Amino acid sequence: MKDYPQRISPESIGLLRNEPFESMTIRTRFAPSPTGYLHIGGVRTALFNYLLAKKAGGQFLLRIDDTDQQRNVEAALRPILEGFRWLGLQWDEGPECGGPYEPYFQSQRTEHYQRAVERLLASGHAYKDYAKTEELAEYKAIAEREGKAFLYDRRFMSTSPEQHKAYEAEGRTAVVRLKMPRSGQCQFHDLIRGDCSFEWADEQDHVIQRADGTCLYHLASVVDDYDFKITHVVRAVEHLPNTPRQIFIAQSLGYELPIYAHLPYVAEPGGTAKLSKRKLEKYLKQKDFAMLSALGTSVTDKAHLQTTPETFNPVVIDFYRETGFLPGAILNYLLLLGWSLDDSTEDFTLEEAIRDFSLERVNKAPASFDPQKLLAFQARWMHRLDTKKKVAMVLPYLQKAGWVANPAPCQFAEHCTKVVLAAADRIKVAGDILEFEEFFVADDQLRYDQAGFDKRVRAEPQAIELLEETRSLVRACEPWSPEALEGQIKAMVETRGQKLGICINAIRLALTGKTSGVGVFDAFGILGKDSSEARIDRCIQIAKQT
Repeated sequence: MKDYPQRISPESIGLLRNEPFESMTIRTRFAPSPTGYLHIGGVRTALFNYLLAKKAGGQFLLRIDDTDQQRNVEAALRPILEGFRWLGLQWDEGPECGGPYEPYFQSQRTEHYQRAVERLLASGHAYKDYAKTEELAEYKAIAEREGKAFLYDRRFMSTSPEQHKAYEAEGRTAVVRLKMPRSGQCQFHDLIRGDCSFEWADEQDHVIQRADGTCLYHLASVVDDYDFKITHVVRAVEHLPNTPRQIFIAQSLGYELPIYAHLPYVAEPGGTAKLSKRKLEKYLKQKDFAMLSALGTSVTDKAHLQTTPETFNPVVIDFYRETGFLPGAILNYLLLLGWSLDDSTEDFTLEEAIRDFSLERVNKAPASFDPQKLLAFQARWMHRLDTKKKVAMVLPYLQKAGWVANPAPCQFAEHCTKVVLAAADRIKVAGDILEFEEFFVADDQLRYDQAGFDKRVRAEPQAIELLEETRSLVRACEPWSPEALEGQIKAMVETRGQKLGICINAIRLALTGKTSGVGVFDAFGILGKDSSEARIDRCIQIAKQT
């Protein structure tokens, strides 16, 4: 068997690359499986890869780990690519755009993996194993009963054609396993974890090729990283234990090693366990997470969007795109999950993040997903957004809800602008526009908050008279001016010796059907003279009916 390195040191990595860190063209990759959704923790990993490459003028690749042949890859991949495009994380090589090392789908790279398997078998770094599944299960059970760690003793290892034939005559089929070292240590340097050391004796003889000929992740990933000239493998810390076997594969094949950096995972809200879409029921018991989830559900319900919990929840990027978050706000928040520039700077555009990012400032500890902080970032980004862009963002939601035609009438932009300006910071996500239905429905279709209507109109002795006086003032207001009307209403209330609040509350119910919302005189400005008069008149008529 060919000698393999017993120690992989930072120095040996540098020697293998034959070039200093500063001068190499940095190439990073993100390798999603086509699951049909883009996990927010995966986006954070992809973002750090993107920033590292772009800061150095390098390339960021997408490689698709689509070895599951039961999955409709095209349909399942679409939300992932759309998610990256929406976020503005454009890949330099990969699906759709191609590149010099095509193909970028593992399902199309079988011959590359097969060549690697044959080389490992020929060099003695791998072997064919004819053990049956039930036999391995029995050996593991024996080890467990004896209180020992299971380590396969290679009793069905076959290294010659004669042995292969003998085992196959018994009806056995072979997998290919790595022939891992049984002594010494694998030591390597990680840009985040520092010096890492693993005992070779703790490593199993990992399967790299199934009996049906398909190759497993660890082999395929190493071969792809080498073929695509990946310089930095930046991934979540749960992959750290995989690194020794991948180093063994790479060095056994004579590959240069990439530089490793294992990021802290994104932890669940208020906890330290990894954030997972499979724990939604647990997360929904947490107040802030439940509030964020309810926001998305409210938007999609009003917009008549078809969603499923698996692909529409706060753990998945599609949730934010459908709800109307700003991509920049999401990236800004994710940037600070495990990284910081200093003790005070929080706001970063993507360009600023590229300028300032470095792996040296990545924290080792898990960073907890905080829905409230994410909403705060979104609110800040939305507050700074130009009004014209806000109007463009909210329009599709109004159209999906059926409140505005598609295409929208020419005069609609002016009307929508008035609503957006009046709503101001109440619109934290684009879908929040659907909380202002009162400004997009016909006057005779306005719905009232019944409890509020009863309390502030029906049960208030002076309310109807005040509304009748207000209606007269609206009718007589020429030229139409909500500012002038405000002074007239206040003077009228003072003359009558009434409290202004009683009048304002009744007017708000008449104009918007609600007990709270935009300012009353903003509502006058949005609705205009005719609609304001019609709504007050309708409110009076309904109140007098009972």
